[in-house]
Parts: sequence; C-alpha cells; structure tokens
Amino acid sequence: MKKFVSSAVVLLLSLIPLIAKAEIIGSVSTTFKLLGANDKIIIEAFDDPKVSGVACHLSRAKTGGVKGSLGVAEDTSDASIACRQIGPIQVHDIKPDGEEVFTQKTSLLFKKIHVVRFLDKTRNVLVYLVYSDKLVDGSPKNSISTVPLGQLN
Repeated sequence: MKKFVSSAVVLLLSLIPLIAKAEIIGSVSTTFKLLGANDKIIIEAFDDPKVSGVACHLSRAKTGGVKGSLGVAEDTSDASIACRQIGPIQVHDIKPDGEEVFTQKTSLLFKKIHVVRFLDKTRNVLVYLVYSDKLVDGSPKNSISTVPLGQLN
C-alpha cells in the first residue's frame, strides 16, 4: 500500500506543469501617488524550467495608489521581454507549438500575464511571447524575444 501511495504522489507531481517563478530584480516609479504606492515598472527574471541555460527578463507595469497597495488594482497590459542564453543550452522535452513557461496575476481576479515558448524548427530558435489576458477579453499588446539554439548539448 505504501508503494502505491508514493507512486500515486509521483504521478500527480509529474502532471503538474513546470511553471517558472520570477525573481524581482528592481523597479522604477513612473507616477507619484499621494496615497499608497507609486505606479511602477517592475523588472523580473526567471529561468526557463525546461530549457536550462536560458533566462528571461520581463518588465511590466504595476499599478499603485490605494487599490494597488491593497492588491485590488488592475495592472495595465504593458509588458516587454528579453530572453538570452546564460549557459550551455539543454532542452528537456518541450512542446514545439507553444508551452506556457511563466504566468503572474495582474489583477485580483480576472487578469494574468503569460509567457509562452515556441520552437521555430526551421530557424533552430526558441521564441518567447509575453501577453496579457482577461476573463472576458485579452489584450493585443505583446512582445517577443528569441534565443538561437545553435548546437544542442
């Protein structure tokens, strides 16, 4: 029975998708708010969980004020991404047609920012797309970054 339980736990953990966690690198204030935090641009970094040797830096808007300080403000859809090779690249079972590698809430309930990785086999390049969604309507604002694979290890 104990072996069955541990096998079931391993199976369940393997079904959980690998999603990167971001580290805040820094921020700059863009708008002064008399009450609450200022509006900011936040810079975050994360490593691709299935492609070792690749890191991405994401800049995004963070709404301040009283609502922002309480965590109930909705951030704008403005975001930019830059991904680079930071070491030897090793690809671990990636989907070529798009796989979410990072997600972060940008409002209390309805909005998230996503980073999706694509594989351009013809050019041997990874393409990272950042975009924002809402429960009802997404945003056309987006940004991409590419990382050439060269010779894979």
